[in-house]
Amino acid sequence: MKPINRLYRAEQVCLISHIMAMAFGLAGLLLVVPHPEFILALPPWGQQLFQLSMGSGGVVYIVLGAAAIALHAYRNFGLGKLLGFLLPALGISLTSELLGTSTGFPFGHYGYLSGLGYKVAGLVPFTIPLSWFYMGLVTFLLAYSGFISRPLREGKRIGLGAGVITVGLAAIFLTAWDFVLDPAMSQTAVPFWQFQDVGEFFGMPYRNILGWTGTAAVFMGLGMLAWWPKPMVVNRAQLITPLVIYLVNFAFGAMITLTALDQRFWIPTTLGVVLGVVPVVALWWSADATPLEEVQGVNINT
Repeated sequence: MKPINRLYRAEQVCLISHIMAMAFGLAGLLLVVPHPEFILALPPWGQQLFQLSMGSGGVVYIVLGAAAIALHAYRNFGLGKLLGFLLPALGISLTSELLGTSTGFPFGHYGYLSGLGYKVAGLVPFTIPLSWFYMGLVTFLLAYSGFISRPLREGKRIGLGAGVITVGLAAIFLTAWDFVLDPAMSQTAVPFWQFQDVGEFFGMPYRNILGWTGTAAVFMGLGMLAWWPKPMVVNRAQLITPLVIYLVNFAFGAMITLTALDQRFWIPTTLGVVLGVVPVVALWWSADATPLEEVQGVNINT
């Protein structure tokens, strides 16, 4: 078996496991937690299994998502581009989260509860920078395909404006995901973090939205600098894994938000669909469908 085939299989295993872990967590949060009599009726080993899944399920699905997109990026774009995005994503997001949980800047005053793994400096679960990385790279690739890859494929000159648009749109796509993630993770029966003050935007402070967009723009901008010297065409087939991860993660947050919270939350969910889901699907659909071998040839020669 060729190494690339092993990497592809590992990526697919991580991707499918990521989706299954979220589905299991969704069932637990929406079906089991609201019905404690079901939990009490379980045998001792079943109750222990449920407690283990609720205590570590968030860690598992985040780690699997990060592994899937890391393998995907390494397999398709190489180690240099993977590290060029991974390192600033982890470093900047962790720095922002440590500042946020200790000073309130840039997201507002909040704190993490249990369920997301070991906390760095006792403040930020180690899984949080991983989630910034994998969802950040997903949105970056989808935006990159439309504003860097398409002009490159058409033989057009890629100016600085294309890079700025790519980073800006990718940051917006990531923030659109937060419109359903934040309510689901902070305002339902089993919260993973909480704001100290009720925010103006459906329980979220407006500066949380600005903090998300700003943090994403900073590390994506640094990632763009690492990718800029050797631009490449991203094929539609290479965007399947990023698209699936974005849609599944958005659906996870949206289903919890719309099921566990009141009807007002249709507003941020709809806004997230308009600013995130619709454009990323459109970018995937409009991406180049040239056979992968030809795309790799273009990448090598640019």
